[in-house]
Amino acid sequence: MKANSAPKVTLVGAGPGDPDLITVKGVKALAAANVVLYDALVCKELLNYAPLAKKIFVGKRKGFQSHSQDEINELMVKYAFQYGNAVRLKGGDPFVFGRGTEEIDYIESFGIETEVVPGISSAMAVPASQGIALTKRGVSESFWVITGTTSNRKLSNDVFLAAQSTATVVILMGMSKLNEIVAIFNKFEKGDVPTAIIQNGTAKNEKIGVGTIDSILEVVEDKKLSSPAIIVIGEVVKHSAKLRAFYEEIIQNHQSA
Repeated sequence: MKANSAPKVTLVGAGPGDPDLITVKGVKALAAANVVLYDALVCKELLNYAPLAKKIFVGKRKGFQSHSQDEINELMVKYAFQYGNAVRLKGGDPFVFGRGTEEIDYIESFGIETEVVPGISSAMAVPASQGIALTKRGVSESFWVITGTTSNRKLSNDVFLAAQSTATVVILMGMSKLNEIVAIFNKFEKGDVPTAIIQNGTAKNEKIGVGTIDSILEVVEDKKLSSPAIIVIGEVVKHSAKLRAFYEEIIQNHQSA
């Protein structure tokens, strides 16, 4: 394998989990790559689009990481100089809680050309796959996408603000903070707000649990839901054609009680 005359790193968003949800441009970038550095949440099937490329796993997950972010940055630069055309394959979209900007800044500081191929963010695609529209006329005029765990490992303060709004709230990387999230929404008397948790969204091993803020902790325990999962909080959840019957049953039980 020969290196290109000029090193280049392309950040490619792999999408939310289903390998068919990568973009055509992302597939083309993989096909042209000499080396691919891929994350833990990336579907391995996507590596088949780069049959001749060297594959380097640099994944990070809660409780386990093969490389620190600094090491990943250094590897991208190293392999770009060594192989020329490098692809950094990241789950979802590189610029939605994917540290894409940090990686671009580091790579470009070495004079290396960069390109970004956006991916379909799990924040929107995973709810959509369950028929949950993040906005709906007369129901929700906006939505928040919040990280559940900030760089200092604490829950984002934005959750407090979001809980006071009528917007749909989508929380990524928030399963370890679910108790805190529930407590915040209850503080603002949002216990009856529909809530869905979708684990491994759009993938073959997808699992979902639905309820309300008041019941979601019990649902998680009952269905044994865990990370990686997306938390969706808002009235739009009960408007999903797939989930509507569940909430209609809750209303009927409440009225007959």
